[in-house]
Amino acid sequence: MSSGSRIAVRTAGLVALVLLASPAELPAQRIRRSQEAWVRQKVADTWIDIHYRRPTARGRDLFGGIVPWGRPWTPGADSATTISVSSAIRIEDQSLPAGTYAIWMIPDSAGPWTVILSKAQPVFHLPYPGEEQDQLRLQVTARTGDVMETLAYYFPRVDGAEATLVMHWGTTVVPMTIRAGP
Repeated sequence: MSSGSRIAVRTAGLVALVLLASPAELPAQRIRRSQEAWVRQKVADTWIDIHYRRPTARGRDLFGGIVPWGRPWTPGADSATTISVSSAIRIEDQSLPAGTYAIWMIPDSAGPWTVILSKAQPVFHLPYPGEEQDQLRLQVTARTGDVMETLAYYFPRVDGAEATLVMHWGTTVVPMTIRAGP
């Protein structure tokens, strides 16, 4: 090995050693306030996956506040929340083909909420990609529940080929009935 090569190897080794020994010198990783989450549930022979970021209420007025009434909103943070289904399902008694969809909702202060499953994904959480991208629109009745500080999706009921998927944030609970099969 030539002396120039030995110097280059030593220099590279010293640089690596300095970087490993001085983590305080490196830029700190920014920790996101809205943490990434997945929920995975099998209903009959169908896998259902929800991928989202979990915003936290932190004392803010949620619906009618940071989430306006009557306007499309993706229930999550940063990127639009997605739902993936491995085979066709029925959601609120409407057919949804296998695939991945962005979830959007239109909150309503006095009536049913509109849940939109959009073919446009992956997308940022704003703006809504438009009705021409909608795969399915559902009407669901939101209800009041216990306080959920950080937005959550969960399956409180799974019974054979039927399940309930819930979006829950603050005291707002949005349940959706799912049945495996077309």
